[in-house]
Amino acid sequence: MQDRRFPGQQAQGITQTQTGTSLDASAASVLKNTYMLLGLTLAFSAAVAYFSMNMPHPGFIITLVGFYGLLFLTSKLQNSIWGIASTFALTGFMGYTLGPIIGMYAGAGAMGIVTDALGLTALVFFGLSAYSLITKKDFSFLNGFVMVGFFVLIGATVLSLFTEIAGLHLAISCGFVLFSSAIILMQTGSIINGGERNYIMATVTLYVSLYNLFLSLLNILTALGGDD
Repeated sequence: MQDRRFPGQQAQGITQTQTGTSLDASAASVLKNTYMLLGLTLAFSAAVAYFSMNMPHPGFIITLVGFYGLLFLTSKLQNSIWGIASTFALTGFMGYTLGPIIGMYAGAGAMGIVTDALGLTALVFFGLSAYSLITKKDFSFLNGFVMVGFFVLIGATVLSLFTEIAGLHLAISCGFVLFSSAIILMQTGSIINGGERNYIMATVTLYVSLYNLFLSLLNILTALGGDD
């Protein structure tokens, strides 16, 4: 029977009992749709980043307003076809914020650092995703760590805007690597174990984690390489 629900909704009452290494039908559907949409949005974001490499960066305030505004819109539209359009708008905007940063590295002849950061980001994501898929663990126990980590990172980021504490920026980047990794584990585990049934919001969560992971690794590699 054809499922006529909106993209973010999944049919109820059609799941199979999980046995062995197989996923139930609903979880497999959400996982497939999430990875498909994530792949498309990453490609779109990369294209926008490429064409915006020589454009000025929108700045911290505009980036925050644009991100949270589009995130709120996507959340409101998550159960309609327009949620997909909003997801592309959000990831495209975030790609635009990356473009000038990558352009700065390109201008300094340091694209090797960008390539290394991309490679490490992919390695971490696929490694954590594979671990979640193989073990099928419930990582909801990380909720407390993520909540505390969020407020610590926000506080440290605000502090970094007004002080010049040695090593603070590097510590924040390392914190975001751990934070983003925990989110990837939690989100993937939630899909596998039936806690997440909206692939639009799952895609956005994973995309933001990858975005933060890439920028954090880029900052870490830059610091270790001695580049400003």
